[in-house]
Amino acid sequence: MTLPRRLLVGALLAALSIVLGLTVAASLFLNSSRTVVLVGHDTVVRPTMAGDAVVQTGPLLPDFRFRDVGPIGVTLTLGKTEVGSVDKLVERYAYIAGDPTAQVDKVQGVVVDMAVAAAVRGLGIGLVPVAVFLLLGRHRRGQLFRGLGTRQGLVALGLLLVLPLLVWQPWQSSEETQEEQGEWQTLDDFVGADVVLPDEVRDIEIRTGPVTTESKRLVLSAVDTYDRSKEFYSTAADGAAELDVRAAEEGETVALLVSDRHDNIGMDRVARAIGEAAGATVVLDAGDDTSTGQPWEAFSLDSLAGAFDDWDRFGVAGNHDHGTFVSSYLADLGWTMLDGEPVDAPWGGTLLGVDDPRSSGLGNWREESGLSFTEVGDRLADAACSVAEDGDRVSTVLVHDANLGREALARGCVDLVVGGHTHVQAGPEAVEGEDGSTGYTWTNGTTGGAAYAIALGSKPRRDADVSLITYADGRPVGLQWVRLRTDGSWLVGDYTPVEPG
Repeated sequence: MTLPRRLLVGALLAALSIVLGLTVAASLFLNSSRTVVLVGHDTVVRPTMAGDAVVQTGPLLPDFRFRDVGPIGVTLTLGKTEVGSVDKLVERYAYIAGDPTAQVDKVQGVVVDMAVAAAVRGLGIGLVPVAVFLLLGRHRRGQLFRGLGTRQGLVALGLLLVLPLLVWQPWQSSEETQEEQGEWQTLDDFVGADVVLPDEVRDIEIRTGPVTTESKRLVLSAVDTYDRSKEFYSTAADGAAELDVRAAEEGETVALLVSDRHDNIGMDRVARAIGEAAGATVVLDAGDDTSTGQPWEAFSLDSLAGAFDDWDRFGVAGNHDHGTFVSSYLADLGWTMLDGEPVDAPWGGTLLGVDDPRSSGLGNWREESGLSFTEVGDRLADAACSVAEDGDRVSTVLVHDANLGREALARGCVDLVVGGHTHVQAGPEAVEGEDGSTGYTWTNGTTGGAAYAIALGSKPRRDADVSLITYADGRPVGLQWVRLRTDGSWLVGDYTPVEPG
């Protein structure tokens, strides 16, 4: 075979491989689906070429869509969730819509992952002709091409050409559905001229129909909740940036302590703004990010992770974060979830922590299970004192309930124990250890503004707290609390120096 002919054959083979690969990849992508937890639901995500984002909410609520979201659209089919009533479900949608960044990013990530997976599979299929060409060799390829002129060869070629049509089956049609009977209508047109909508929701479209008409009250209620939630937390985040908090000085590191969020994603950007005002670069999460620790609450963890994605992030699970879901989910998102082993802290000291033992499925110490609160506290003290014996005193113990670190303080092995749990700010309290050294305990209030285990709402149900911890030379040197009140006003506690040692 001459060189020009080889180049021609190579070019044709490459073109065939590329066309086949792209065709297969596009087909796989557009016919693929992925189930994820989104807005509290098991949600099936399907890409489309329509360029719109369509949310199919089920039989009781109207579907809605966002137009022209990009070159690739998506259909989200909401499945099972945990909710007490349709009213509560719609209310939850409104709260999440007030700050949807984490959920939007999650959908985009899923679609990109599906596209990459389809491209890899398409590449594999596209290389099949190249592999077959090389495996046959020159002699067998000649026999194959000569065989195409025979009766058997023509039948085989015809079958190969018909095979894609048999797989595609374009002649099949589906029955008309109730969903197709509805028409898309903008939210602004649906609610009527007598209702003033926020500008950003007017162009959202909903599918109208008999059920939709009965759902108008729910839609209006959701819009009202969305508007109040977005306005309150946006105003709070703007105000947080202007707070007169003590900022980090040269050589200092500031950590933001959050606890007891209980699904209140609205406070995440507010907490971030407070931290930025103080120059914080570390977030310490003392747990109870959820109310039940169930997968439907993943939206809360997505929001938390997104709010602090470029900070150093450490956490423990609280007593309401039942089971192992919360810890494993945050770990998969890049958080360092403390498990009773000391770790190096970004401020140069040593950080120690463990999940709350009172949570169902928790309370393990490495391979041992069924330990009581007191026993876990003793083990935590053992671990802290072991580090101290090696000449590296633990600078901070992060737990859900600061009482879990009492024994470590009593033995004089730690500088500072921080937690939450009580929903009431307390401290700093100096504790003198057995060896005469001094450590401190500090309890943050509820960052979510939670009443009992419920915080999700258009504003905090009670005052919402975060704490700022300042470190220098690897040790804590000061503490300050910041509180957002339910009326949107602020209280900033005095900066309190601490001198552990």
